[in-house]
Amino acid sequence: METKDDPGIIPDREILELLRAAKQGDTEAMLQLIDLYEEDILRISKFIHLPEEDAVSTIVLEFLEFIQGGNETFGG
Repeated sequence: METKDDPGIIPDREILELLRAAKQGDTEAMLQLIDLYEEDILRISKFIHLPEEDAVSTIVLEFLEFIQGGNETFGG
């Protein structure tokens, strides 16, 4: 069960702010988003039939392209 004091939990508003900043090219926001989703990225990479490093790179690249790609879902 997750606790309110878990440092890995951030409010939706903060995620949206990071997404908007990343969409505008803020490198620090991009790095924070990658860090925030690092565990998920590593878990998903296990299902891609590539060496882990290549799978992780592919996922991160696709994630960043998705953010930069004009997706209107988060107020772009």
